[in-house]
Amino acid sequence: MPEPLIELRGISKAFGHSVVLDRVDLAIYPGEALAIIGPSGTGKSTILRIIAGLLAPDEGEIYIQGQRRVGLVGDSRDPIGIGMVFQQAALFDSLTVDENVGFLLYQHSKLPPDQIRELVKQKLEMVGLSDISDRYPAQLSGGMRKRVSFARAIMENPENPQDSPEVLLYDEPTAGLDPIASTVVEDLIRQLRSAGKGCNTYVIVTHQDSTIRRTADRVVFLYQGKVNWEGSVEEIDTTDNPLMRQFRSGSIEGPIQAIG
Repeated sequence: MPEPLIELRGISKAFGHSVVLDRVDLAIYPGEALAIIGPSGTGKSTILRIIAGLLAPDEGEIYIQGQRRVGLVGDSRDPIGIGMVFQQAALFDSLTVDENVGFLLYQHSKLPPDQIRELVKQKLEMVGLSDISDRYPAQLSGGMRKRVSFARAIMENPENPQDSPEVLLYDEPTAGLDPIASTVVEDLIRQLRSAGKGCNTYVIVTHQDSTIRRTADRVVFLYQGKVNWEGSVEEIDTTDNPLMRQFRSGSIEGPIQAIG
């Protein structure tokens, strides 16, 4: 096995008296498409935010390309860029698509506006969206907003090539989309990985069966703050693990406690 690109060792996180992650170990390898699945409230999105450096664990260590991370994003420079696509797209409603996708460059680079607009155009074309730079998020469909958020996540800064995202983190990228829009987004996730533009490693949190099967190679199942199963997508249908069998079938009978 190659050395992990990202490694979590003994990661724990609690919110008040609720323990969300309990000494989780997780390795993400170069070129991997990893899905993190499990019931709601089991720490899937929390893990993404910890990997992205947006949230600090209570215990444990995080290694990025073998280098231990200290603090949060902005406190120190990771050896690779990590981009994140949020569940609700997280676009600025008062900004145009161009301003949303190029936000960091407009705010934190010395690039001329014309060059930033050209970079934005290239990224929008990569996600299958052309001629929408002057639109606002409210003028876009849900699937289009998702794709705009993808374009923003893969935006690189020519002034600092080391910040270009090598890893993408997707938090429920097909949540709330109809089956056709979901398929478009799922195909795009794979296409971005194979486009030869970096971003060939990604971690995706999802509940949707089609998204798991169409976008992932390896699957990790989280329950009660722990990794309870991991395997290939093909093994989902053959595993004897009772948690996975119940989750796959959607049955209310089994070791997973139904909520609500």
